[in-house]
Amino acid sequence: MGLFATILVLSGISVSLAGLVVLADKFINNYSEVEIDVNDGKKKFKTKGGSSLLSSLAEGKIFVPSACGGKGSCGLCKVKVLSDVGPILPTEAPYLSKDEIAQNVRLSCQVKVKKSLKVWLPEHLFAISEYRSKVEKIVDLTYDIKEITLKLIDPPTIEFKAGQYIQLIIPPYGDVKEPVMRAYSMSSQPSMKDRIELIIRKVPGGLATTYIHEHLKVGEELRFIGPFGEFYLRESNSKIIAIAGGSGMAPIRSIILDMYEKKIERETYFFFGARSKRDLFYVDFFKNLEKLYPSFHFIPALSEPKPEDNWEGEVGLITQVVEKYLDRFSPDQVEAYLCGSPGMINASIEVLKKFGLKEEKIFYDKFA
Repeated sequence: MGLFATILVLSGISVSLAGLVVLADKFINNYSEVEIDVNDGKKKFKTKGGSSLLSSLAEGKIFVPSACGGKGSCGLCKVKVLSDVGPILPTEAPYLSKDEIAQNVRLSCQVKVKKSLKVWLPEHLFAISEYRSKVEKIVDLTYDIKEITLKLIDPPTIEFKAGQYIQLIIPPYGDVKEPVMRAYSMSSQPSMKDRIELIIRKVPGGLATTYIHEHLKVGEELRFIGPFGEFYLRESNSKIIAIAGGSGMAPIRSIILDMYEKKIERETYFFFGARSKRDLFYVDFFKNLEKLYPSFHFIPALSEPKPEDNWEGEVGLITQVVEKYLDRFSPDQVEAYLCGSPGMINASIEVLKKFGLKEEKIFYDKFA
């Protein structure tokens, strides 16, 4: 047997063994009912053992933020576990500092609830709710980005800060047998309390975005949880540099619309990067807003414009375009708000730090 064939056989055996372990845990270990005590009795509830702490808390209507939907790739669902639940797992270690480990902080999506336990978490999470909504409108913004409008049913209104996100619950479909939860930033302004708007790009093979782009219909009911997030406008008199790409437009749009409604006159430059013209959207919307809102400036840029685009705007990576404008600012008078892929955000942070902007003045929402 050749080396490649041997590797395939061994990989198949490993996958089979992993599957058997999961099945054994599910069917042989018949977990009984357990009690979860939150914040020394502030909340107590009983649930069936065997699920993750993240989903068990959700059963008790306590919703811990998890931008990745419980996949263990965002590191947001941290909870202090006061009971013995075993050692730190390799999937948790990269997201926990030494101090957090010493304080028994764990990733709730990676901790399995096998017995009654005690946890502690910030009490503001008690106010996060689950919402029922109806899909009111679906708009194609580009070939791979849709704008989804959700009209709230119960509760009928939502309070949030511009820039925050919700966790959308995708129902089972096709070969997907369990609900899937994913985080999406709201692109609408907080004053529109009876509905929210989301900007969602299709991710190849993505369970949630495949459903949204290929199966979701107007009139359908969807549930979501929220609001979550620390990405919102800070109160100051600083000028603003906002940088986004793709569906990272969402929280920046919400922040800018909120500023416009509240007549917040802070000089704002919004740099939006795309590959070619077919990846751009909301250009006319923001150009019209510029005429109404003198403090606001919109700078779209294409990194790879096509000849047929007839593009006369900025060209280059969005970080290169931002660098061209930095002489208009003083580092001690600026805040930066970034949203997009980890690569774009990391590159933007480097440019801004090189310019002299302190890290505590750079706020970002990095896709998980």
